[in-house]
Amino acid sequence: MKIGISTFVTDESMAPGPLAKAIEDRGFDALFVAEHSHIPVRRETPYPLGGELPRPYYRAADPFVALTAAAVATTDLLLGTGISLLIQRDVLHTAKSVASLDLLSGGRVIFGVGVGWNREEMRNHGTDPRIRGALLDEQIRALRVLWTEEEAEFHGSHVDFDPVRQWPKPVRVPPVYVGGNSAVAAARAVRVGDGWLPNGLGEPGRIAEQLAMLGDSGLPVTAASLPPEPELVAAYAEAGAERVTFALPTASEADTLRRLDKLAAVAGTLA
Repeated sequence: MKIGISTFVTDESMAPGPLAKAIEDRGFDALFVAEHSHIPVRRETPYPLGGELPRPYYRAADPFVALTAAAVATTDLLLGTGISLLIQRDVLHTAKSVASLDLLSGGRVIFGVGVGWNREEMRNHGTDPRIRGALLDEQIRALRVLWTEEEAEFHGSHVDFDPVRQWPKPVRVPPVYVGGNSAVAAARAVRVGDGWLPNGLGEPGRIAEQLAMLGDSGLPVTAASLPPEPELVAAYAEAGAERVTFALPTASEADTLRRLDKLAAVAGTLA
């Protein structure tokens, strides 16, 4: 079982370069960072986990800038978005950002994407929440065309462009992991993804049922943002997940390093 770290990088957190190096030095295999471009002050969409929206959601750094700093500071650490809100992004610009990061990191990108939950945030980007699933499907397909073809062309209902030339190409075609916890998200991962990136469950007895939503697809799974509980990691390993990530709260450098030491100690018992 591979174990990584999921976190928000913000203006109040440990800087992404030193953070990534500390994560790699402690034996974790991946760093996944979250994305929110902004949070509308007036919002009807409830926070999915209930209660007040945590402060890091509206202070998150751009994930590709943060992961570039992480790439420079590390040699083998996988660099993931967990998740990028692709439906709020221009697909041409995003293709270039992901490919550039993959080139500069030597092929270490995992591109986690999802439809998101904050409808007001989507609308501020001009995205109609009602079509976000269909839009994401087309965007994922268009990204692969842009990453692999010399004259890339795509014509869909929501993404449409005539032949274009776009470089750099990635070192490898970055695997696209589809985020989301529902059967719909799992089906999308099977249909257009290279992996599934659901939030980890806190009940070991429900984990096999969660992964069963993928059927017999054999799709790799990274279960994100688990608490550091060995029984949860063991349940995901038994169910066939390739990786889990431990949730790392946003904190000062000193607090972050202390937390990482504790998480590494737990991970060490599971090796």
